[in-house]
Amino acid sequence: MAPTFKLQGHFVLICLLVLRGESRYLELREAVDPDPFAHLSGGASPKRELEEEPLYRRALRCVDMLSLQGQFTFTADRPQLHCATFFIAEPEEFITIRYDLVSIDCQRGDILQVFDGWILKGEKFPSSQDHLLPTTERYIDFCESGLSRRSIRSSQNVAMIFFRIHEPGNGFTITMTTEPNLFPCNIISQTPNGRFTLVVPHLHRNCSFSIIYPVAIKISDLTLGHLNGLQLKKSSAGCGGIGDFVELLGGTGLDPSKMLLLADLCYPLRGPAQMKVGCDHTVVRMVSSGKHINRVTFEYRQLEPYELENPNGNSIQEFCLSTL
Repeated sequence: MAPTFKLQGHFVLICLLVLRGESRYLELREAVDPDPFAHLSGGASPKRELEEEPLYRRALRCVDMLSLQGQFTFTADRPQLHCATFFIAEPEEFITIRYDLVSIDCQRGDILQVFDGWILKGEKFPSSQDHLLPTTERYIDFCESGLSRRSIRSSQNVAMIFFRIHEPGNGFTITMTTEPNLFPCNIISQTPNGRFTLVVPHLHRNCSFSIIYPVAIKISDLTLGHLNGLQLKKSSAGCGGIGDFVELLGGTGLDPSKMLLLADLCYPLRGPAQMKVGCDHTVVRMVSSGKHINRVTFEYRQLEPYELENPNGNSIQEFCLSTL
């Protein structure tokens, strides 16, 4: 059975806020180390033709988050029994984790597992309802497979590893890379503000877009196979029997299946549908029968503190705001 790591939910929020720090580091390094061949005609750089871009490298902490491609090494300086690394890429990317070097003692109880998605305080993203694999198959245990599965690719833009190492000096080195995902499904946003179009083309599956912030959200375009009506509800009634619809969910945890249904939409919009959601976690979830091409476009921005203190307009107050 996979171990349960009782990590604090706010760690994810903090890490998402500092993710861009790694990117800014690379941008700064590029700025102070300009390419001396950039002025040559045609824009070609002999330097870049002769050597590849240097691989970003750094050490891993026991609890960490990564958004950049690169090589990462963890070496235990003491027994580390409850560690995890969260990986997050751009929405339109898969993540591949490759073992480069592993030095752990499985017989002593060391653990090194990749999880396809995120799991936090017992809750999973994507939820079991939305992932193509059963939960047991989403864990890849190094102590069972060894290097026969040297590379592991995620099913969405997030993945994570759990590890437990008893002996100081032991550890591992991994490389994280990304590749394009033509039809992203089940996404966690890196940022509190943005715009996205979720498309599910003739596939019988559910896709969620997760924003781990209280947000104002505006759905500007909706194309579904079945048309019925727009309703604001606090139960699963409404669009649930239609087959193709979009849900707006809110809650404090990570698993969309455990969140409150704030609204469901199964009707073409005559104008933007807007709502302020004061929950720690907001999800746009599309349910598709597989008979149609379904599409939803939405914008979101993080709520200002004064909006949380003085909610008004099209807001959800009695559940979400009371949980902050």
